[in-house]
Amino acid sequence: MKRWSIAAGVAAITLAACGGGTTSSVVSQGTAAPKNVLFFLGDGMGMTTMTAARIYKVGEDGELTMDTLPETAFVKTFSKDSQVTDSAPSMAAYMTGLKTDNGVISMSPETVSYDPVTLKDFVAGADSTCAPTNGKPATTLLELAKAAGMGTGVVSTARITHATPAVTYAHICNRNGENTIASQMVPGGAGFNAALGDGIDVVMGGGLRHFLPKGTGSSRTDTRDLVAEMKAKGYSYAANKGDFDKLPATGKLLGLFTSSHMAYDLDRDPAKEPSLADMTARSIDQLKGNAKGFFLMVEGGRIDHALHETTARKALQDTVAFDDAVKIAVDKMKVIDPTLKNTLIVVTADHDHTLVLNGYAARTGKTTDTSPGILGLMRKYTDNSVALDTSGFPFTTIGFGNGENRPMGARTALSDVTVFDKAYHQEAAIPTNPGSETHAGADVFLGAIGKGADTFAGVMDNTAVFGLIRKATGL
Repeated sequence: MKRWSIAAGVAAITLAACGGGTTSSVVSQGTAAPKNVLFFLGDGMGMTTMTAARIYKVGEDGELTMDTLPETAFVKTFSKDSQVTDSAPSMAAYMTGLKTDNGVISMSPETVSYDPVTLKDFVAGADSTCAPTNGKPATTLLELAKAAGMGTGVVSTARITHATPAVTYAHICNRNGENTIASQMVPGGAGFNAALGDGIDVVMGGGLRHFLPKGTGSSRTDTRDLVAEMKAKGYSYAANKGDFDKLPATGKLLGLFTSSHMAYDLDRDPAKEPSLADMTARSIDQLKGNAKGFFLMVEGGRIDHALHETTARKALQDTVAFDDAVKIAVDKMKVIDPTLKNTLIVVTADHDHTLVLNGYAARTGKTTDTSPGILGLMRKYTDNSVALDTSGFPFTTIGFGNGENRPMGARTALSDVTVFDKAYHQEAAIPTNPGSETHAGADVFLGAIGKGADTFAGVMDNTAVFGLIRKATGL
């Protein structure tokens, strides 16, 4: 059996983004079997959200695919400067192994994302440059994979320039600079992240507005057409499901299906937008031909957005759609690598939310078109009667610690019909502005299967995940 060898100085990575640079030597695979890493990130998918999604989909006794992963751990999520993280430093901890401040995209720990005097972001709008003295780029797992000759892919239901996907390929002091982040993706273009070599092989998600030239429907302030630039570099492009279905079987792929984020799964028109499972399956098919293996990051980005809105039904459906993507990936990889001896699949979240399950609720079983299940009014386990608060009003099993629907006076009577509506905002204990329910600081779930999966166990810091993935795959 041939062993992996470490060659000093081989495949060094040069990171030129944001005016800084670092280098990192990587492992040369030679003729070894291809190594594959599939990293699934449910944005905001805390353990209570997972539990509620399980009940919603298959009932209390059922299992999601995530529940069946043989190795599990709890992950601490705090960032360098905050007990409660945002998506940028939490994902960066997984991808770089470093603790950074909220808002920072794959930079060194000393990087700051806001003015400490005014507390305002350094970024104005969607454009940004990092001052040369404000940190340096930090090498990501995707960049290590690219340098090792592996295929690379980034998939999200959010804008592909949003914090979680951006962390895999971009370097910037503040996540809001999404035009700059988009520019870092374009091979050979101004601002390109040179550590990406000839570019990410598969990119799919939303965020078209950050790739089009200034004008109607674009967020850019310049005349660059990044879609055209990527086409010129050999990318086949899909703007909708019809284009997606016609993409070639080989070569680089770019799919930008919506101007901003892709639709919630409950609202998605399957004739216009592929599902997360569709994009995951297509990415694996595209990347599996690489003789050195591949690195694929898949984000269920809209779980987080629905939780910020406190629209629980949308959040649970997007969690189920995320789980469907995990299932199709496991199934496909077991065909490619039957025992997963050269494939590591990791499923986790970047942070929690304030969603809670109230009271001593009766078991509901799964949600159906005729039964709201976990989304309905809370009923007592003793006699299945509707539970009432001290004012004599019913309430739901699902609630939030904070959110926009905070009854400030006497609560009103609720019905199962009202609370089962996909646009219903769950009641919250503390009032916030619309869409501004916050993240929470609890540990999150991590599940793993395949090569090196048994090293994920117990309670670990999110930065430790980076090292365990590298150890398992030789990156």
